[in-house]
Amino acid sequence: MPNTSRTNTVLAKLSVAGDLLMLQLVFLVISFGILTMFPAAFALQRVLPDAISQERPKLLRRFFREFRWAMKRFWLSGFGLYAGGLMLAFGISFWAYASGPMRVVALAVLIPLAGMVLGLYLSGLAILPDAPVESTLKTLFRSATTFLMGRPLPVAGGVVVLLTWFALASQLPTLLFAGSGLVPALTAYALGRTRREKTSADVSI
Repeated sequence: MPNTSRTNTVLAKLSVAGDLLMLQLVFLVISFGILTMFPAAFALQRVLPDAISQERPKLLRRFFREFRWAMKRFWLSGFGLYAGGLMLAFGISFWAYASGPMRVVALAVLIPLAGMVLGLYLSGLAILPDAPVESTLKTLFRSATTFLMGRPLPVAGGVVVLLTWFALASQLPTLLFAGSGLVPALTAYALGRTRREKTSADVSI
């Protein structure tokens, strides 16, 4: 009996890993189109809890349904986030190799700004699984801001995780294929799950 239980546990974990890798592959293929990158990330975040819990089958069907939902509502804001992220990364890279006093001032502004943007992005991903289908960019931004203000230290830890992963991926580009969608999604999922567990405990008390 213990061996059977252990085997079932291993098979369940392998099933979760297989579903996550499948979602990563689909995300990777879809996100080759720049306009589809962030809608694909939003769709991945919406179906991630089901992939981990294994409670709902047909993940791919739901992923594409969520992708159509995100594409209709957030493709323009996703492109703006992509363009803004590129400009921010270029600005940090430029001033990192510059010289003079302006270098210190520019980096002192740009680096915290980048951290804030990443924090808001992680917060937005964290609330996405529970966001209603009628959500708009304005309501998501408001909820993400509230989440960030309520849990600044955990979100800051998530930002450190992402930055560390980006640093590793810059040295090992193959990591981008393995985790470009999953690493932010799992980081945000951990943040959102902690919040949900705390809320349930508060209600039970």
